[in-house]
Amino acid sequence: MKVVLLAGGLGSRLAEETHRIPKPMVEVGGRPIILHVMDIYSHWGFRDFIIAGGYKCMLIKSFFHNFHLSTADFTVALGNGSMILRPNRPLDWNVSVVDTGVSTMTGGRLLNLRNWLDRDTFMVTYSDGVGNIDLEALLAFHRSHGRLATVTAVQPPARFGNLELAGDQVVEFTEKVRKHETWINGGFFVFEPGVLDYIPGSHEPLEKLPLTNLARDGELFAYKHRGFWHPMDTVRDRDVLDGMCETDEPPWLQFGQEETVEPSSPAPLFEMATHGRNAG
Repeated sequence: MKVVLLAGGLGSRLAEETHRIPKPMVEVGGRPIILHVMDIYSHWGFRDFIIAGGYKCMLIKSFFHNFHLSTADFTVALGNGSMILRPNRPLDWNVSVVDTGVSTMTGGRLLNLRNWLDRDTFMVTYSDGVGNIDLEALLAFHRSHGRLATVTAVQPPARFGNLELAGDQVVEFTEKVRKHETWINGGFFVFEPGVLDYIPGSHEPLEKLPLTNLARDGELFAYKHRGFWHPMDTVRDRDVLDGMCETDEPPWLQFGQEETVEPSSPAPLFEMATHGRNAG
């Protein structure tokens, strides 16, 4: 099954990095964030990737073109230039990099990949968000409801302390605790080819009319992921994720934790926050 990685946005909220490189190439733990996203899919056996590039796409193309050499040790015969590569981490990934246009929006990027998708079920996600998603369970959930689209609903990382008040008196202060059921669009979509028919053109964000109309027609279901998920929207996010790589295995690769998956009825409107990713 093909996995589309949306990787063409400007990443303006991470301008400290993205003035020189595309956002998917920003490093976390010494590796571009896009590789961490691909690691998640690879763990579950999904290794046929299509990267929908745009902004500074040539840098993404160059990175993957030279990937085998840059990630391997080698022996070179200086007399004739022959080389023996000794990969440190053999990968059986198949990676296509497609320039879908600098000004194209997320929906348009998918539309431009129509001829790459073989009219079969495919997966889509953003190249800047990681989570320990059970992709086998996600796919099984998608197939169980039989509709066109599934979005992974996640609960956003708590960023602020929580105050419980009785009048003007603070009765409880708790740092960064979630107490409310807030769900946002976390990416990790599963789509049928018919989703492409909901995209009117290259300037349409996936998160606007396409998902709204899919929900209206009862074709969009949400897979609720209660495990780890974190975006990389800002320098602070990058630093948080970078610190998580100091452990043997970052939390987005720690699978097997108990999750609650609740089938949801199609929402009348696509109301989950989209996390500002319309140009992904």
